[in-house]
Amino acid sequence: MRGLESPLFIQNMEFKEKVKQLIEAGLSEHPSLFLIDFSISSDFKISVSIDGDEGVTLQDCIDVSRAIENNLDREEQDFSLEVASAGATSPLKLPRQYRKNIGRTLEVNLESEVIEAQLIDADDEKISLEWKVREPKKIGKGKETVVKTAQIPYESIKKAQVVISF
Repeated sequence: MRGLESPLFIQNMEFKEKVKQLIEAGLSEHPSLFLIDFSISSDFKISVSIDGDEGVTLQDCIDVSRAIENNLDREEQDFSLEVASAGATSPLKLPRQYRKNIGRTLEVNLESEVIEAQLIDADDEKISLEWKVREPKKIGKGKETVVKTAQIPYESIKKAQVVISF
């Protein structure tokens, strides 16, 4: 029997699919919340990361946790569960996260450069950034401040996160 067809592998896949359905059901009761990521380790530690259009409260995490935990049987499969918000310093992964951060400053890592700029727009394919730079004047000596803009497709972004400033 190959590893992918073993009863344990099939049981683990069924458990993961059940958890995914329970997460989706829990989030459906909170339309402003959305799933960033979830994983299940080999020792059945379930880690769920969520975000929300208006942020995530402790109560949101509790509600999603209960939607999962109350519908899994520990007699069938023992597990541990952690539901947390993505956090202010977590990299942005989904277009919905970019949209909720319009107006904020991002640090965007591309293949050959890093841009720190204000996020001015985001749709399902790309983001639009705006930033100021000092460049030599076209005529005469000295420098002038120039506003630059760029539209960057998501697939070109290696990593992006909100810049926290105090």
